[in-house]
Amino acid sequence: MSHYSLGVDIGTTSTKAVLFNETGEHIHQATVEYPLLTSEPKAAEQDPDEIVEAVKLAIKAIVDYLSADISHLTVVSFSAAMHSVLAVDAKGKPLTASITWADQRAEAYAKQLREGNGQAIYEKTGTPIHPMSPLVKLLWLKEEKASIFEKAHRFVGIKEYVFFHLFGEWVVDHSIASATGLFNMYTMDWDEEALELAGIQSSQLSRLVPTTEIFTKMKKERAQELGLPPSIPVVIGANDGCLANLGVNAIQPGVVAVTIGTSGAIRTVSDKPVSDSKGRIFSYALTENHWVIGGPVNSGGMILRWLRDELCQEEVQEAELTGEDPYHLITKKIAEVKAGSEGLLFHPYLAGERAPSWNANARGSFFGLALQHKREHMMRAVLEGINMNMYMVFLALEELIGIPDKIHATGGFAQSDVWRQMLADIFNQEVHVSQTVESSCLGAVVLGRYAIGELSDLSDVKDMVSIKEVSTPDKELVTIYQELMPLYIRLSRLFEKEYEAITDFQQTYK
Repeated sequence: MSHYSLGVDIGTTSTKAVLFNETGEHIHQATVEYPLLTSEPKAAEQDPDEIVEAVKLAIKAIVDYLSADISHLTVVSFSAAMHSVLAVDAKGKPLTASITWADQRAEAYAKQLREGNGQAIYEKTGTPIHPMSPLVKLLWLKEEKASIFEKAHRFVGIKEYVFFHLFGEWVVDHSIASATGLFNMYTMDWDEEALELAGIQSSQLSRLVPTTEIFTKMKKERAQELGLPPSIPVVIGANDGCLANLGVNAIQPGVVAVTIGTSGAIRTVSDKPVSDSKGRIFSYALTENHWVIGGPVNSGGMILRWLRDELCQEEVQEAELTGEDPYHLITKKIAEVKAGSEGLLFHPYLAGERAPSWNANARGSFFGLALQHKREHMMRAVLEGINMNMYMVFLALEELIGIPDKIHATGGFAQSDVWRQMLADIFNQEVHVSQTVESSCLGAVVLGRYAIGELSDLSDVKDMVSIKEVSTPDKELVTIYQELMPLYIRLSRLFEKEYEAITDFQQTYK
């Protein structure tokens, strides 16, 4: 009889619970979605109790699937999105919604911090200075929501809130903590300077634990509700980005994971924390000896969705008639256009940008538009722009770690032949795509099984990950992109000077 393990990923738009067997095979999955709340400009919040319910529903769906085989479930392990903050009272009741990474309301405080001692704090904490950072969110809360800030007994992230409901404890793993801007990478403790800046005490934050910490005393009523044995090992796990690297076997030096879903990221693993004198990359803990460094971008699937909705009505209508996926029709059209889109460049900053510029005011643009360009040129330029922006982050990583040996691609885009080939050509690297789709959940399971002693080393993940596609760079197309990239980078730096002015105009005349 197989033994099973369960990975639970608390994401931005849904919670996924994925059941795996001992060989890493995906057995069953449950997904529960929830909305992102945008009650005011730049807000991006969630109802924390709705997320707790989603976690419970997803786990219960897996338990129901296992039914009589529940005794063969050996571990539950967690992954979660980073950078969320909510204030709670002494009883653990929320005083705010869960403020997500996508919330931009703290933008002015990020700018102030960058102009002050932000770089020094970044170099200790590894979290870039940006509105996504919980440190920056706390500065905003302190000034803009003073009555709530003063009333708050504790400030926590969404995974901490879920664990409080399951176990009655306030705990945070080193991985989630290392993405708060409040955690010192070198002392592995809360950073006194960051706490003082935020205006809080360490007692207002959760107890720090390793990502391999095991919990076996689930609240009886919660275990009964979920149908789990109260003593089942539950491993706190890590953040979703770190676990995505683990889940595609990208934890060796020189191996880079490129992920594009709603947003995107480029990450590699170091045996120690790494900071960048230019503040472009993050450094987050997976374990004490595995640090995931890289950069996240806002410009991913959300830009492709914009392309679909605003420029591709023809393909959308055809998809409705034929039952095909509109994105498949879009990429077919894109494949008909020459690499480089005949000199049309697109900067994909429709929602501001994180890495490499960390500028919430960044705005998108087409450059080089001429009479010969048609709609399909704009379509291809959008996809090329997303990949070129990712390549700028890749260049920052190269400065710190050298040229990588291999790239693993994950996320929805990795299923597209056109995108994979474009990535290989722009990066001038072989691109490997694994069979695993839910890499964060598999990463959580590998970490969980390692924590309880079922695996001897995290590198055992290599036996669970098989490669299904390899895209090789086309030398002729590499040459085209290598000619365009310097222009793309120069333009992004030139536009940087005007982003604030155009953003001010947009906000005044919206």
